[in-house]
Amino acid sequence: MSTTQGLDPRRIREDFPIFGERARGKPLIYLDSTASAQKPRQVIDAMTSMYEHAYANVHRGIYELSERATQMYEDARRNIARFINARSHREIVFVRNATEAINLVAYAWGLSHLTPEDEILVTQMEHHSNLVPWQLVAARTGARLRWVPITPDGHLDMDAADRLLNERTRLFAFTAMSNVLGTITPVRELVSRAHSVGALALVDGAQSVPHLPTDVQAWDADFVAFSGHKMLGPTGIGVLYGKRALLEEMPPFLAGGEMIREVTMEGATWNDVPYKFEAGTPAVVEAVGLGAAVDYLRELGMERVHAHERALVAYAYDRLSALDGVRILGPGPEDRGGVLAFVVEGVHPHDVAAFLDYEGIAVRAGHHCAQPVHDAYGVPATARASFYIYNDREDVDRLVDALRRAIRMFTG
Repeated sequence: MSTTQGLDPRRIREDFPIFGERARGKPLIYLDSTASAQKPRQVIDAMTSMYEHAYANVHRGIYELSERATQMYEDARRNIARFINARSHREIVFVRNATEAINLVAYAWGLSHLTPEDEILVTQMEHHSNLVPWQLVAARTGARLRWVPITPDGHLDMDAADRLLNERTRLFAFTAMSNVLGTITPVRELVSRAHSVGALALVDGAQSVPHLPTDVQAWDADFVAFSGHKMLGPTGIGVLYGKRALLEEMPPFLAGGEMIREVTMEGATWNDVPYKFEAGTPAVVEAVGLGAAVDYLRELGMERVHAHERALVAYAYDRLSALDGVRILGPGPEDRGGVLAFVVEGVHPHDVAAFLDYEGIAVRAGHHCAQPVHDAYGVPATARASFYIYNDREDVDRLVDALRRAIRMFTG
């Protein structure tokens, strides 16, 4: 089935072995890509091939197999740098996931730069991974943590952002796209406002990089964090992009092998960036898998990916909004990515998700590691359907039909 800008989800699903499986005896409808995306055969094959033909530890082996593995690992780094338009592959630090990337900045930069005179600014729509690390760093440094509220329609309160950004703000950490509301934030504008008061800007790109064209130079962001498993890659690999000058001045986050240049019993000196932040044996095969995922997305075209998801979420928004008792959190479809978090009046989200599971439809239920967002809307939890390149209108239709049956069963 062809959709906007030529993406063909049925054809794309042929690349994903998981869609040969059945769920509760029915064809699988996977609507949980915001939590973790499925993997195409191209990624699986790239990782399998490396294990079978090119696996060795990297960087220090003086033998052909290690040199081959090192080349593949570093090629993946360069590939990712091109994908987000970093100035240099040395601005790409491999980590386990976006959570670790944010913690790296919080501890390597935050603990060495923040004082009781300083402020950290976040937003009310952050995933806990871009909130709790700053709470911990604020507690240890004495810095004050402040936050930009969200408006009733699910946008950031930009007037409040202007009031909160001041000469004491040292860092503004915010998401590029909410994992609950789907809100796409004006990243370049927010970065510019942070820089205007002398603050650094950290962007949580976990939800945006898999779904939207990303240009870190155009953003002018100081740091960007994202995870491989949300963008068709494997788990256990993620990326911290950081401007090289900042990475150079930051102390290591973890210590051990690889991140050192020289060690004596009295002390140590550090390796060049990015290796200064990659202590121990890295996730070599996972990095190669992420590189293959980037190749897959680049071939599709991120503009087409975004256009497909915008059309699909608009269709889903209209269809779900027409159901009695269904409330969608967040902005209209024109301002959101492919995420719809909703509540069904009188039905707990876990019951909604369990019912949908028996219909072969996978959605997530809970607070989605974003309790302050739910607090702002006065609900403890939501059910969440999220869409990606392998979803189409038929998936939405099955979701709506199943929800209609659930509403009848639970509310009479």
